[in-house]
Amino acid sequence: MTGDDPLEESESGESTTAEPRTDGGAAGADDVALDPWGSSSVSDYRKLFEEFGIEEFDEVLEEVPNPHYLMRRGVIFGHRDYRPVAEALQNDEPAAVLSGFMPTGDPHIGHKLVFDEIIWHQQQGADAYGLIADLEANSARGMSWEEIDEHARDYLLSLLALGFDPEEGELYRQSENRELQDLAFELGADANFSEFQAIYGFDGETDVSHMQSVVTQMADILYPQLEEPKPTVIPVGPDQDPHVRLARDLAERMRFFKVTEAYASFELEDEERALVAAFYERLEPEAFDDDTLRCVHVAEALEETPLSELDVDASVLDSVLTKLEEGGMEPLRPRTRFFDRRATEEAFDALVETIDGEKRVYESHVDAFELDRGEAEELAREIEVDNGGYGFRPPSSIYHRFMTGLTGGKMSSSIPASHISLLDDPEDGYDKVKAASTGGRETAEEHREKGGKADECPVYELYAYLLAGDDDEFAKRVYDECTSGERLCGDCKEQAAQLMREFLEEHQEKREEVEDLLAETDIELESPRRR
Repeated sequence: MTGDDPLEESESGESTTAEPRTDGGAAGADDVALDPWGSSSVSDYRKLFEEFGIEEFDEVLEEVPNPHYLMRRGVIFGHRDYRPVAEALQNDEPAAVLSGFMPTGDPHIGHKLVFDEIIWHQQQGADAYGLIADLEANSARGMSWEEIDEHARDYLLSLLALGFDPEEGELYRQSENRELQDLAFELGADANFSEFQAIYGFDGETDVSHMQSVVTQMADILYPQLEEPKPTVIPVGPDQDPHVRLARDLAERMRFFKVTEAYASFELEDEERALVAAFYERLEPEAFDDDTLRCVHVAEALEETPLSELDVDASVLDSVLTKLEEGGMEPLRPRTRFFDRRATEEAFDALVETIDGEKRVYESHVDAFELDRGEAEELAREIEVDNGGYGFRPPSSIYHRFMTGLTGGKMSSSIPASHISLLDDPEDGYDKVKAASTGGRETAEEHREKGGKADECPVYELYAYLLAGDDDEFAKRVYDECTSGERLCGDCKEQAAQLMREFLEEHQEKREEVEDLLAETDIELESPRRR
């Protein structure tokens, strides 16, 4: 999990909206491939919603207090379970943000997106964590510790220069954080090689240290919750989503209790439970002899209903019928279930004692009849933490778009002209923007007549992602003037080049100003692993 992502490509399609936003790519683009260590590009962001369950950020935007311009402009386009974070920020409740940086080269304008996301969350009241993924850089990229130290320092200086407050946040290196490594060891007991094969394509040739770095990244993602469970967001590029999904799974596996809804003493799978719930609502207890709805009654009703009307597979129906018939005359009643996943005996006993109202205690679960699901979740977490568990909340994530290369197509660290480093000489930054490809037409006359293609323009992306700053009106004016044909590419690039030069001058001055601030932090700037 690193927010830096090796300078990737974003193949943008033409947008039909008049807003200054970059669309997610053309329909029918290549299949999405998410490779956390490759140079994967996402040609069609919409496929992420369909194939990986990433939600559109627009759906949660109104719930975000004082949203960052990257959110407002659709640069941050997707999320997983961000609502708990937004609610915590709204209500001034504990929350956290964390992202990591793999020090394999100079920090660049793509990294600035993640720097800004961390800093904005910190300014909204979240506990902020910035980490140097040096173990990952060494194991997955083969970087020497001397190279890692040099680049790590540059990342940290830029993060501080952009506004990260080290007194209110935490900076660390994976290799120097013992708490992190201990957590990684624990998480490793709940992960297995076949899982890594399926998620990352690991095989018999994969280094063990590479696999260990994955578990370390899982520990990074959960690290902000070591002191207390809290909503935590991980800002990353979409290629890092496999790490987020695995971390969410591991967070659940580490929990003492799983809280579900149930209708009888036996366990039902999700589809089975939904089917039983539907018939529980449909059938009237008064229709039966003792005014009680029992398992056998629901079984009989299901058998009388054509499979075509049930919207489930025959195998699901058969399984439900078997369980209901075995339940026989047991009354069917909704309840909240605490399933013992890995609780200590003390924690299980404490849970039983704490549940108020009617309850049933079984060998591996407890059923509560007067607790709703939300109350039960909080109670389970409280009991777990009180009895030595972590009580992890599944981490959330937000996803930003990749930036297009200045020369068109793919941004690559091996092609200096395609990207701008935060360490570039300001004049070089100016020259790179002046030489950049655009979304303009072949002639000025055609451009004035048809308008430019801002959604395909690397220079417009610079305005939207960086140069317009918090000024939405300016970003929209550039977009509208381009697409209407009023703004010609030469003038647009000149303005962008001047703004880039000013940004680099200011940023590098601030980097010098925070040198002492970096020296005062606890983070190790020179690794003891150097030989």
